[in-house]
Amino acid sequence: MPRPFRSGARAVTAGLTAVALVALAGCGAADMTKQSSPFAGARGARTVTLSVQSWVGAQANVAVATYLLEHELDYRVDTVQVDEVPAWDALSQGRVDAILEDWGHPDQEKRYVEDKKTIVRAGGLGVTGHIGWFVPTYFAREHPDVTDWKNLNRYAKMLRTPESGGKGQLMDGSPSYVTNDKALVANLKLDYQVVFAGSEAAQITQMKQFAKQHKPYLTYWYQPQWLFRKVPMTEVKLPPYKEGCDADTARITCAYPRTPLQKYLNAGFARDGGRAAGLLRKFHWTTEDQNEVSLMIADQKMSPDEAAKKWVDGHRSVWKRWLS
Repeated sequence: MPRPFRSGARAVTAGLTAVALVALAGCGAADMTKQSSPFAGARGARTVTLSVQSWVGAQANVAVATYLLEHELDYRVDTVQVDEVPAWDALSQGRVDAILEDWGHPDQEKRYVEDKKTIVRAGGLGVTGHIGWFVPTYFAREHPDVTDWKNLNRYAKMLRTPESGGKGQLMDGSPSYVTNDKALVANLKLDYQVVFAGSEAAQITQMKQFAKQHKPYLTYWYQPQWLFRKVPMTEVKLPPYKEGCDADTARITCAYPRTPLQKYLNAGFARDGGRAAGLLRKFHWTTEDQNEVSLMIADQKMSPDEAAKKWVDGHRSVWKRWLS
């Protein structure tokens, strides 16, 4: 999963655009916890600070939430780009008010939601996330047995790259993403090397390049993701996920779970955030909605504000429920 601005609508839009361009240019997400908004947690102020992760799906959530907060509720919005785990610390401390897409961090949830009670659950996003290993569908059609992990070693030579040191390459995105891939490769005794592209954007560029050349590749990837519309991919079946099979990540041998993505609010903001907190609690859309906005941002090169406006204009019946 895939993964900083002023007072007022125009500057906020420019800031979110800058965040998206940084991510799409191939830079990894920085830990910007200390660069929190001066408005975060401001009692009684009509301001909201949102955490935005470096993948474009998360940017799509923030773009639409920002647009509605500004244009429908007249709030001032700021965003801060923070990596997955530091985002929980920032939320607990009130440096940001909300995380709109979390892929599951049970340690942080126990510490901040259950024990410290500085963060509260804000319900599901409406999107189910799934991480897995994928090959391009054209390669799976030519070699159908590659979609079973037990056969991956047969294709290691075909999947070698200069970066993989004589082994097959398993391409990952940003080193900041939480993955089990190195342990899976070791524990399943696969002749592969995990190679990080550096960011979601760099990974997408590499996959599109391979697809253009009709070359095979094996990659860590996730759903929802707009790229599936442009480059069809087929999942490689890993040993099935069972509850608790990933408890010891060093010894893991199972697939990733399917995860209903969740939202979280700072406890103070949840209590005092008024209609803004209410909107974020009710923000609930589909995988198709998110992919629609993501595609506009990442592939059609629209600004997040433009993409959000286009989606909002075409889906009034959806977001009107979030304001009630």
